[in-house]
Amino acid sequence: MKKKLFLLITLSVIASVIVACSNTEKALEKNSNTTKKNDSLTLAIGGEPEEGFDPTTGWGHYGSPLFQSTLVTFDKDFKVQNDLATSYNVSEDGKLWTIRIRDDVKFSDGEPLTAKDVAFTFETAKNSGSVVDLTNLEKVEEIDKSTITFTLREPNSTFLYSLATMGIVPEHAYDDSYRTHPIGSGPFELVQWNKGQQLIVQANPLYYGDKPYFKKLTFLFLSEDAAFAAAKSGQADIVSVTPSFAKQEVPNMSLVQLDSVDNRGIVLPYVPSGEKTADGDPIGNDVTADKAIRKALNIAINRQDLVDGVLEGFGTKAFTVADHLPWWNSETVIEDGNLEEAKKLLDAAGWKENKDGIRVKDGMEAALTLYYPADDQIRQSLSLAFSDAMKPLGIDITTKGENWNELVHVMYSNPVMMGWGSNSPLEMYNIYSSTTKGQDFYNTNYYSNPKVDEYMEKAMNSQDPNEANEYWKKAQWDGSTGFSAKGDTPWVWLLNMKHLYFVRDDLEIGPQKIQPHGHGWPMTDYISQWHWKK
Repeated sequence: MKKKLFLLITLSVIASVIVACSNTEKALEKNSNTTKKNDSLTLAIGGEPEEGFDPTTGWGHYGSPLFQSTLVTFDKDFKVQNDLATSYNVSEDGKLWTIRIRDDVKFSDGEPLTAKDVAFTFETAKNSGSVVDLTNLEKVEEIDKSTITFTLREPNSTFLYSLATMGIVPEHAYDDSYRTHPIGSGPFELVQWNKGQQLIVQANPLYYGDKPYFKKLTFLFLSEDAAFAAAKSGQADIVSVTPSFAKQEVPNMSLVQLDSVDNRGIVLPYVPSGEKTADGDPIGNDVTADKAIRKALNIAINRQDLVDGVLEGFGTKAFTVADHLPWWNSETVIEDGNLEEAKKLLDAAGWKENKDGIRVKDGMEAALTLYYPADDQIRQSLSLAFSDAMKPLGIDITTKGENWNELVHVMYSNPVMMGWGSNSPLEMYNIYSSTTKGQDFYNTNYYSNPKVDEYMEKAMNSQDPNEANEYWKKAQWDGSTGFSAKGDTPWVWLLNMKHLYFVRDDLEIGPQKIQPHGHGWPMTDYISQWHWKK
C-alpha cells in the first residue's frame, strides 16, 4: 500500500521547486540576513490569510490574532490567563458575564482601548455572518470605560473560548479596509503586505505586555516546495513542511514536531435514507445507518498503518475530535486493526459475503462512496488507503474527489473524509448535538442521542470548567453510551497530524500547547516570547 500511495519526490517535483524558488527569489533576497543573529525573523509557516486580518470575521480563530489583544488567553496547559481583562465574573444563572479590563492599553495608533471597543468588536462579529459563532450572545454593553457585560441567551461555559480568540478592534478605525490595514493593541503591527508574496510586521512600541524579543517578522507565502528550498538555502528561520520533506536533512535546522488535534476522520450518515434537507439534498444512508457497519469500520481499520503510510509516521492515532485535550475521555481508545473481530461482528448482524466477497443483508450490498476534497492530497490518500483496507472485510468502498461546491450536496447521505480540530469543546457540541443537524458542516450525518445531548447541555451550563470537562467526557462515553467509537460510532476518526517545522538550531520557541487545525498559524501563539538561545 505504501509503495502505491507514497512515492519519493520525482524529477518533476524537483523542477517545480526550482521554478517556485525563482518566482520568490526577490522576496527571499530581501530577507537573506536571517542567517545572522539579529532582532528579525523570517518565517514560512503556512498559507496567506485570504480574508485578511479582521478578528470579527475569523482571523485568529485557530491561533493568535498577532495584531490584536484578546480579553483572556490560555497557557500551554489550557489554564486561563488574563490579557486585556483584569477579572471576570459569571452570574449564578450563567447568563451574565461581567468583565473588567485594563485602563492602560492603547491601540497602535495611540488611541486608548476602552470597553466601548470591546462591545463594538463583539457586536460586529455577531452580525458578520462569518465563521465566528456568537448566536448565543443576546447583547453586549459598555458599563463604564473599563467594564463590559455580556448577556447570553442560554448559559454557555464555552463562551470563555470566544473571549480567548476574539481580537479586539478599534471602533474609531474600523472600516471596509480594516482587514488589509489592521490596527490593534497586540504585540505586533502590520507594516507591509505584498499579497501573494510576503507580510512584514514589526513590534508594537505601545504594547502593554512584555516586549517581543524580535522587532521585525517577515512571513513568506511560499508553496511547500519553495518553503523547503528556503529552509535548505538558509533564507528562513522557521518553515512549515509536509511529511514528504520532514525526514530530509537541513543545515543548521532541526525538525520540531508539534502535537495537534488537527484530525482527519470519516463522518458516517447515521440515519436511514428517505428524508431531504430544505435545499432538497438527500439525508441518510441505509448501509451506514446500521450500527454493526459503523462498528466494524472502526474496529477493522489499522490507524497506525495510516499514520505510517500517509503521514510517514508524523502523526498519532485518533479516536475522537479532541484527543488529549482537557475535555478528552481517554476511555474512548479502542483496539483497532482487528479484522477478524470486525468480521464476526458483521456475521452476527446478518451481513453475509456473496460470491464476489461483498457483504449483503436483506438484499442490500455493503457498498459505499467515500467522498473527499479533490484538491487535498492527504485526504485522497487516506480515502484510498481506507478503501483498500476495508476490502477484506467485505465492504466495497468507492472513492471520489469533488470540490466543496459538490460536497455540500452529498455530505448528508454519504461518508466524507473530513478534518476538524479546535482548542474549544464547543466543536464537539457542534458536531454531535441534535440541535445542529445539517447546520453548515456541523452534524452532517444527523446524529442524535438524548443522553449525549443531556451531558453536553450540562457541560455548557456549568460554571466550573473542571465540572464541564467531566460532562464532556461522559458525552463521549459514560460506560454504556456516548458518541465515541465505544458508543454510537457516528464517525471513524483516523489520525491527528503532527505540525512539522524546521527551526533554526539557535532559535528558542519554547513549549507549545496542542495545536488546533492548521488555519491561522496557531504556532504564533507565543511568538512574542521567542528568542535566540544564549
